[in-house]
Amino acid sequence: MKANAMDDVQELLTDVHHGLALPEDHASLSTSCIVTGSYKYYHYGCDKFDDRGWGCGYRTLQTLCSWIRLQKLKDKDEKNVNKVPSLPVIQQGLVAMGDKPDTFIGSRNWIGSFEVCITIDHLYDVPCKIMHINSGREFQATICALMKHFQQFGSPVMMGGDTDSSSKGILGVCTGTKSYLLVLDPHFWGTPTNSILHEDKWLSWKPVDDFLEDSFYNFCLPQLKAR
Repeated sequence: MKANAMDDVQELLTDVHHGLALPEDHASLSTSCIVTGSYKYYHYGCDKFDDRGWGCGYRTLQTLCSWIRLQKLKDKDEKNVNKVPSLPVIQQGLVAMGDKPDTFIGSRNWIGSFEVCITIDHLYDVPCKIMHINSGREFQATICALMKHFQQFGSPVMMGGDTDSSSKGILGVCTGTKSYLLVLDPHFWGTPTNSILHEDKWLSWKPVDDFLEDSFYNFCLPQLKAR
């Protein structure tokens, strides 16, 4: 594996939310907002690098980077856009920025929303907004902010927590009788297809009531408008 060339991996699925139905009670939903523009789905082992058990934050970061890269390539003024970074390059970058010690390189240490934020800024000159909630009980209060983000920017979002420490990508929001997040799970291992991801709930509309009440959550929202 080339340490700095994620474009050399196996063919990755693009825009895996296409074809996914709204939740069963969609007739009662008043509003829905979904990611604008294309992205690639990065998951455990997609580059033959075995990161099971620790790489979910990196994979979600890669998915966000793929969206940013594809957006920037649409801009005629952008001549050189960094490729999606590999896991070793992400670790090397965090050390170079002074966020991590040298021992972080080659480790299996997790990364969260803050590391995703500074890596995106470092590689693509795109600032990110960090949004924090103290518990899963506060999810309903974030729905308006996430809705506004997808309307204004359209970029995918990274979500992580403490008790619920599994990183997730957020691709959309819908509201009505219930509120849902469109969750893209990077923990898949194997060769995915859209039907597998949809049927096995690797991509699904998750009610906000299902998130853990005893976990805080952080969101990383890239502040780049879809072209």
